[in-house]
Order: sequence, then C-alpha cells, then structure tokens
Amino acid sequence: MQGILTGKTGIITGALDEQSIAWKVALKAHEQGAKIILSNAPVALRMGTIHSLAEQCGAPVVGADATSQQDVENLFDEAMNHAGGQIDFVLHSIGMSPNVRKGKHYTNLNYDWYQKSLDISALSFHRMLQVAYQKDAIKQWGSVVGLSYIAAQRTFPDYGDMADAKAVLESIARSFGYHYGKKNQVRVNTISQSPTKTTAGSGVGGFDAFFDYADKMSPLGNASADDCANYCISLFSDLTKMVTMQNLFHDGGFSSTGISADLMEKFVS
Repeated sequence: MQGILTGKTGIITGALDEQSIAWKVALKAHEQGAKIILSNAPVALRMGTIHSLAEQCGAPVVGADATSQQDVENLFDEAMNHAGGQIDFVLHSIGMSPNVRKGKHYTNLNYDWYQKSLDISALSFHRMLQVAYQKDAIKQWGSVVGLSYIAAQRTFPDYGDMADAKAVLESIARSFGYHYGKKNQVRVNTISQSPTKTTAGSGVGGFDAFFDYADKMSPLGNASADDCANYCISLFSDLTKMVTMQNLFHDGGFSSTGISADLMEKFVS
C-alpha cells in the first residue's frame, strides 16, 4: 500500500544515523506521504547526521532535550506551527543509560545515573504525552508509539537499568493510553523490537552473541530495523485505529518461543 500517511504530520525523535530505527521510520513516513518534524538532543545533533536525513525528507530539525520541560513544549509548538495545527503521530525513540555505558553492574548502580536512565528513557515519554495532552497537540485518532524491548518482561543481565526504564515506558503507554483515548481517541502503544544492530543497541555488552542467539531462537529470525519501521508506519496509519495501550512484540516470534530446534542442536552430543 502506498500513501497511507498522506495528509498526516508527525514528530520523529531519536534519529542519529542511518542505522537508527527512527531514521528508517522517517524515510518511510516521508515515502508514505507524511510531513515530519525531526528531533533529537542537542548533543546527538552534533554527533549524528540528522541534517542529511532532514534534506532527504524536507523536514525541519528541532533540537530538544527530552528531559527538559521547556524543550519539549517548544518541540510541540514548532511541530504545530509546521503542521498549521494539530499533528497526527509521534515516535518516541529515546533511550540512554549512563550505568550501561560506563559498565556498571546492575547490583552496583550509581543511583544518580539510574535516575538519569529513567528520566531520559521513560519519563521523557510521559513528559511528551503530557505536553501533547495539555496543548491538545494531537488530532483525534492520532497515534503515539514508543520503542521498547523484551527486557521489560524478562531478565537480560547485561541490559542493566535500561530494563527497568523499558518497564516504566510500557506502563506509561497503558496508563496514558487510557486517558488520551478517553480525551481524544489518541492511541498510545509500544513496540518491543528484536535486538537490532543500531549504534545504541550495539553498545550493550555481549550484543553480538545475543543477536545471534535471538536469531536462532526466533522462528522468523530477528526483525530488521526496516521491518520495525514498517510496523511503526502501520501504527501511525488509520489501519490500526482501534489498537491502543498495547506492548506489541515485533521479534520474529522470540517472545513466544521456549526453545528452538536450532539451539537444541548445539546441545546434542
């Protein structure tokens, strides 16, 4: 299907480089007819290549620290100015843990960094939803999607405090999804994606080994960043108008598989 986002405008956060899921979502949203506003933290704007993406999509770039109330309010004001009114969709693709980056074990966390992990990776989702809600920034039947991971439900030792942040993120989607649905039929969901070779994902300890493990565990294999972008587009579209408050697994079947034949073969002598 083509043009399923024609006439829609949305905010896409978190596009750092061509490996980013958010980058691919932006390209696909543009291909499907949407006008988009790109946003990332000021430090990420300097480190990444988002301005190249902006040129490809004809999109403005609004720097915003997702932990700053003022920045988030400005982001939605700029987006509404660009749209000429309310917008239709938002992608929250924001996550970072100082503890994980600095190799702090889950049993020995720095609590100041822990609070930063939660603020950046989860509370920013609530902040964006709250600002949008109070400004009445999203149209009726609009859609908000946050990117999550199965570590919110299962233990993956090297994922550290990001697992806690993802659990909070998913809870926010359910709770705010109820209130936003009642207010204006706005849908709020999270996508629990396969391990994906992005700049952020590859920074987790033991990532390559786990990527291969998950690929062998999943009957369909790992879901790619491109496929995740397609899923996001479907959730922004009118084809999923009655889907809300869900954590949607997009992982090739990993979340429902106990053990795979491929893995069993490795243990058969």
